Amino acid sequence: MSHDSSSKARLHAVTAAEAGQRLDNYLLRQIPGVPKTRLYRAIRKGEVRVNKGRAKPEYRVREADQIRIPPLSMEHTSAPATPSRFWQSQIQDAIVMNSADLLVINKPSGLAVHGGSGIALGLIESLRSMFPEERYLELVHRLDRDTSGLVLIAKNARTLRDLHAQLREDKVDKRYWALVEGRWPAYQRKVSAPLAKRHTPSGERIVRVDAEGKTALTEFRVLERFQGATLIEAKPISGRTHQIRVHCQHGGHTILGDSKYENDRARALGEALGLKRLFLHAKAISFQLEGQRVSLECPLSHDLQLPLNALGSKGQR
Repeated sequence: MSHDSSSKARLHAVTAAEAGQRLDNYLLRQIPGVPKTRLYRAIRKGEVRVNKGRAKPEYRVREADQIRIPPLSMEHTSAPATPSRFWQSQIQDAIVMNSADLLVINKPSGLAVHGGSGIALGLIESLRSMFPEERYLELVHRLDRDTSGLVLIAKNARTLRDLHAQLREDKVDKRYWALVEGRWPAYQRKVSAPLAKRHTPSGERIVRVDAEGKTALTEFRVLERFQGATLIEAKPISGRTHQIRVHCQHGGHTILGDSKYENDRARALGEALGLKRLFLHAKAISFQLEGQRVSLECPLSHDLQLPLNALGSKGQR
């Protein structure tokens, strides 16, 4: 489609191959180069319409939806951003699986899964730039920017819908490893506490246990004990923002390297171990793909293995 200086809005019908994408991602593909701030303003003001009605950026477009795209002239557009050579190399080396339907990345810590809030490029935008031949790349789920580990990216609408259904029905098994301060009790096999998002006066997003928040459940298992710390496995049953981090805090043992939620003891231990990042890693994931059960694992990165070695871990993980 041309995005010239025409004053007329354009109507587009969503195809089966495009269905399942978030509205903002769909629009970014239809009008590449338009600044995201301009695009989100158009959605917010109702310039963008879905079946003649307003819609939010996170709305997932459906086949045959009629999308009204407002005129956005070339003077408002810029060349699409591309990831730096460093991040291109990091992402290329982090590919765990690349099939016709699915891309799986061992996401490095420090890389957001998507752009926004001052972040020009996240993992998904970087992948679209690096693999322009892939007409459809959509995040199946998310990880915090500081969390490393396995992330699924669907290559078609059918796979995205199927995996989303599995997530809703608790058929995707995700396991995280975290190093927490203190002695996590073996009997504490789960934390069930509702979570609510808040914003500090400075605008920072923070999550708290709140009786009026959304229900959240995480299962835990002790993997290894050290002097002053415990390596645990966490299995989130629900998928709330910062869930594992806040549930660990609520359980009395914050994750080392968590600048947002850690206590003084955790901060001191992390510094003593030379830990430079959040010790939370999406270690393993299991799901159905084309009728087959797929189980994937990825090792801890060097910057997480080092503090374990300093604590006296029994071996590589």
